[in-house]
Amino acid sequence: MPTRYSQTRIRRVAAIRGKLDKTSRGHRLVVTRSNKFVYAQLIDLKTGNTVAGVKNTDAVAAGKQIAEKAKKLKIIEVALDRGGYKYHGKVKLLATAAREGGLSF
Repeated sequence: MPTRYSQTRIRRVAAIRGKLDKTSRGHRLVVTRSNKFVYAQLIDLKTGNTVAGVKNTDAVAAGKQIAEKAKKLKIIEVALDRGGYKYHGKVKLLATAAREGGLSF
């Protein structure tokens, strides 16, 4: 049986993805986190394929790495999909580092 937190997170994921569909900028930056790692993926919204991905223990380093990969692919505008996580801690650090690296969302 799902916990109360997981049910809340599932609702948050649906709300975020619904808003992303309306804005659809071409690519989305998906952030996933675990206790040890932070994952970031660039996904093409038209095809649904992953264009680039990063896995790192440091959120700031992961944000910089994904921004570098996006620059090589000539991707500047992305939509941030925080995957139901609140915008603080590791997610906020990754997003800030990605913005400093040249991505805009």
